[in-house]
Amino acid sequence: MARNSRSGGGKDAVAAARRPEVRLPPLVPYDRVGLEPDGDYDGVRFEGTDLSDESGPGARFMDCALEGCALDRTELIRARFIDSVLTGVRGVGTDLAGASLRDVEVVDARLGGVQLHGAVLERVHVRGGKIDYLNLRTARLKDVVFEGCVLSEPDFGGAQLVRVEFRDCVLKRADFSSVRMESVDLRTAAELDIARGVERLAGAVISPVQLTELAPAFAAQIGVRVEA
Repeated sequence: MARNSRSGGGKDAVAAARRPEVRLPPLVPYDRVGLEPDGDYDGVRFEGTDLSDESGPGARFMDCALEGCALDRTELIRARFIDSVLTGVRGVGTDLAGASLRDVEVVDARLGGVQLHGAVLERVHVRGGKIDYLNLRTARLKDVVFEGCVLSEPDFGGAQLVRVEFRDCVLKRADFSSVRMESVDLRTAAELDIARGVERLAGAVISPVQLTELAPAFAAQIGVRVEA
């Protein structure tokens, strides 16, 4: 049975995110060229595949592995990733607007300008790597863990976060404007730098050290000046 929290199940404890348990079946190497709109990829291994500038809106990836693939400007709007693992993917301008990721692991990704606005992420584990300018505006995240990765200027504006954890994760210039949070755990973030939306942290838990670091921003929200 899943634990209700990491701190002993107290009534004020933060519910832990449920992590994906991806067990891939034997996979078939991808031997085609490019992607197809509304393509159906089931049990396929994409190994070192260059998918730059390819277009596969509405494609479905189920029980798939993407390893070392180039995703520069790849168009995957409304795509669905289910029970899949993305390892060492890299690229700039990958468009996943409105996509759905369920039971997905993303490992050591190197991405920039990823468009995930309006996307739905459920039981997703992002581990290692670096993602710059991640756009998650109005996205819905449930049971998502960011672990040991660097998120530079991520935009969570208007997103809904439920049971989301940032573990040993660096958040630089994060935008939480108009975000809604429930059981969001920021306590073990390696760095917590909030550019906008500090007043939207209701529903999150932070550490005493983080509270001290964020105190000036909290004070500014209620018009308090802090001077020596």
